[in-house]
Amino acid sequence: MLDRITNILVVGIGGQGVMTAAEMLARTAMSQGYDVKKTEVAGMAQRGGVVSSHVRFGPKVYSPQIDAGEADLLIGFEAAEALRWLPWLRPIGVAMVNTLRIAPPIVSAGLYDYPADPIGALATFGIEAHAFDAGAIADELGNAKLVNTIMLGAISDCLPFPADALKACIVEGFRAYKPKLAEINAQAFDAGRQAGHA
Repeated sequence: MLDRITNILVVGIGGQGVMTAAEMLARTAMSQGYDVKKTEVAGMAQRGGVVSSHVRFGPKVYSPQIDAGEADLLIGFEAAEALRWLPWLRPIGVAMVNTLRIAPPIVSAGLYDYPADPIGALATFGIEAHAFDAGAIADELGNAKLVNTIMLGAISDCLPFPADALKACIVEGFRAYKPKLAEINAQAFDAGRQAGHA
């Protein structure tokens, strides 16, 4: 049992499954006996706006908010969003990043300049960062909506509970509500887990 709080920040663009991924992490942590707090912030209500979710768990958690410099894990569903949230990651934290690049509405609104090379910029910070194309893996498996399961698989060996616990939570969820998708999500999780070690 973990005796300290684990802080996970999940970020991306609306419609990518950021909130679903955060919910899966929270449910799995609860199933492992942790106290869990979670919050979501959707920068714009419509699909395509920036989205972030904070997940915190440990023996006792009082606030769902992760402060800058305190995230143990940063899961970036979109490259520039991962870079934008990098100040929230601990110096010894891990960033798992999808190489997908989508300019959110805050760029066209002039509120944020999209970086020329977000993945390259991540590498200059000296943190442990793993970047891969989760969308390409999803396409190989035949379903573009598998990206969030792939990203969860990729980060699963960095969690303080067994990767199989997270996989079981995801697969059981699909078995209950969309049984036809259970097996493909199990495959997506395994493919993401492999990509996270590449």
